[in-house]
Amino acid sequence: MGSIATIHNGVNVDAMNATVSAVKANPGLAKFTFRSKAKWINGAHSQSTFDSLYGAGEEHKRSMPMFLEADEPEALLGTDLAPNAGEAALHALSACLSVTYAYAAAAMGLDISSLSFDMETDSDIRGFLELDKNIRPGLSQIRVKVNLACNGTSAQIQELHDCVVRTSPLYDTFKNPVDIKLSH
Repeated sequence: MGSIATIHNGVNVDAMNATVSAVKANPGLAKFTFRSKAKWINGAHSQSTFDSLYGAGEEHKRSMPMFLEADEPEALLGTDLAPNAGEAALHALSACLSVTYAYAAAAMGLDISSLSFDMETDSDIRGFLELDKNIRPGLSQIRVKVNLACNGTSAQIQELHDCVVRTSPLYDTFKNPVDIKLSH
């Protein structure tokens, strides 16, 4: 008879520990390359396709490609068919924070009963429109309110929050400059 896996927050802790052990034994398994192919459709509307990635030492082809769309609200001359890039950035960050909270809590033996985020970001389009050279075209601040309920003590919950800040890939990406190579 097989053993029953330890599950916390929908995460198989035994499989997670096996992955950690495998990466410790072979650090090359930790390298991942995520890919997308994006195309402009019309106006502010575009679509990205995600069908393959490299990770855990090998190529992975998805059985079915996944798609994300982007547009702008009418106030920014779009057709409001999908979230805009700033909203998509908030989604990417919240998705990464969700995974990081769930996995870190599972590793700590904590069970999350609810987790959500209230997020907002600011942008001044005068930078995008080049109306003021002193204003950056990008996002100026992202504010995140974490709404977490779990079975940990206040010290464990603080440890969990600290772990998420240290280890969330997209939290790190937004907090630190990332090299972008644009070719044409």
